[in-house]
Amino acid sequence: MRIKVSGRHLDVNEALKEYVTEKAGKLQKFYDRVQSVEVVFDQEGAKVRCELIAAADHHTTFVAKETHAEAFASLDAAVRDVERQLTRHKEKFRNRKHMTGPEDREPLGGAAATEG
Repeated sequence: MRIKVSGRHLDVNEALKEYVTEKAGKLQKFYDRVQSVEVVFDQEGAKVRCELIAAADHHTTFVAKETHAEAFASLDAAVRDVERQLTRHKEKFRNRKHMTGPEDREPLGGAAATEG
């Protein structure tokens, strides 16, 4: 998995890059088809905005934007949001494969339509 860290109006130090690598590396635990993660930090006055973009297979993209006083806290919140999105996507993907077959479905007209 590729992880890219960048900053706008902010210098991203090595400690923050290592923290991003650690946190973003755990995203594959929630959905193993994540191919790349891009994290962009932006200084907005006294607050730091973190935008996390996770790209998965079939052009599926998960985006979270969080603003906090510290860069580490904004990253943590963004990672939580993407974890939730990945979990929901994985559940929907799994559940759609276990749909009932045509013999289990009710006719279009309902039970009244089959009575003569």
